[in-house]
Amino acid sequence: MLRCHLPGVEAVQAQSKHSFGRHMHAQFGIGVVLQGAQKSLSGVGMVEAVAGDTITVNPGEIHDGAPLGDAGRSWQMLYFEPELISSLMADLSEGKTSEAEFRLPVIADKLISRSVAQLFATLTAPHASALSAEEQMLFLFARVMQQSTAPGQVAMPAIHHARSLIDDNPAAALSLETLAAQNGLSRFQLLRAFARVTGMTPHAYILQRRLQLARRLISKGVPLVEVAMECGFADQSHLTRMFVRNFGVSPGSYASLG
Repeated sequence: MLRCHLPGVEAVQAQSKHSFGRHMHAQFGIGVVLQGAQKSLSGVGMVEAVAGDTITVNPGEIHDGAPLGDAGRSWQMLYFEPELISSLMADLSEGKTSEAEFRLPVIADKLISRSVAQLFATLTAPHASALSAEEQMLFLFARVMQQSTAPGQVAMPAIHHARSLIDDNPAAALSLETLAAQNGLSRFQLLRAFARVTGMTPHAYILQRRLQLARRLISKGVPLVEVAMECGFADQSHLTRMFVRNFGVSPGSYASLG
């Protein structure tokens, strides 16, 4: 069991040769087989999953699990409370439904498995970004639940206003819910329209604005600890990682250039 930074989500990573008896969960589960293979009972009968496959389970669905071969298998799973998934589905369907069901217990889609692994990493990272996790969840479930992700007709003023909210205070802890509510959109409407118009998700855009602000403050000689705090980074090490990733030099090296 790994610490998960988003309420209503549990993260599990395991490596085992154990055969699990029939049981069920109260949550929605989605994960990735990392190594080995397994067979399991599911709502559609017996299925097999190999490394790279995505595996799912619905609340109350009776299932089990046994390794294929003597080496066992390893996997990562995320378990979501039904209320959280209902909220996601209502958002994805623009209020048409809050019902959700995984139709396939095993999904052989590399894009989906990479998305699950990325979300798992985000949710269990030391400095997890709630906004980034929310974005990844919406995109993942839009694909897995086979919802349309085509951008609707969203007025440009709404995206302009959302950008202005970020530009005015990049360090603010803005959420998708806040940005969407301020503009009369659902979270998914805001997310896909923002990405279509700007080429970035809101989280990526906020990070860019924070880094730009950090550069200006560093150029003025502001201590790095203060820069990290004023720009909304978790701490100085977080600032350093993002700065190096984006600019190729550390904040300290950049400060010395001035």
